[in-house]
Amino acid sequence: MLKALLTDIDGTITDPSRRIHTAAITAIRLLQDNGVEVVFASGNTACFMDAVCKMTGTRGTFIAENGGVFRIGYNGHLHIKGDQAVCKQALGLVQTHYLKKGIELDLYSPTYRFADLAFARTVPVKEVEKIVAGLPVRVIDTGYAIHLQAHGTDKGSALGALAQEMNLQASDFLAIGDSVNDVSMLRKAGTGIAVANAHPDTKAAAAFVTKKEYGDGFVEAVEKYFSYLRPR
Repeated sequence: MLKALLTDIDGTITDPSRRIHTAAITAIRLLQDNGVEVVFASGNTACFMDAVCKMTGTRGTFIAENGGVFRIGYNGHLHIKGDQAVCKQALGLVQTHYLKKGIELDLYSPTYRFADLAFARTVPVKEVEKIVAGLPVRVIDTGYAIHLQAHGTDKGSALGALAQEMNLQASDFLAIGDSVNDVSMLRKAGTGIAVANAHPDTKAAAAFVTKKEYGDGFVEAVEKYFSYLRPR
């Protein structure tokens, strides 16, 4: 028996153009109306996640910044799990390296981030990894941005902490994703699903891979496992 659904956003409940898939919203609202809590997990900021929760109709619980931040409900305390200090140190090295080449990084919402740091995919990820190799940070390429995150902080570890706060087990969750930053939560959850457009590593971590891509794949997954989901 599964008691909640945890889903990534970009590439999972969107279409290829990053627009939220309308059928995915319908599926999410169906789950919520049947007492099954839907939790979003993303590399995006907490304020972005709050807006998505409100617009899609969830109860406001989310994991943000690739596991660096999570919140239970709209009025819940914002839990910060990541170490942004080391991320800032790593970002400084990366910025210095590229400024010498006349390249300025395009940072993504640094003012609204509490755990990780992110910038546009305008520089080679492998080169960024070499620059920060001496620091305890991970370089995460989600396919939408490059993130710097402290070691030990990911969506899977956040799921464990979030589940405890919700008086659940990580095994009570059905998790759906597409990117490499979703691998840890798919492995941690009771059942992990990858949509058809997922990265090969994500598919390898999943118990089931949908036939359809993007939001259509999300809907396929919900339809397949709907009978296994029970209200809390």
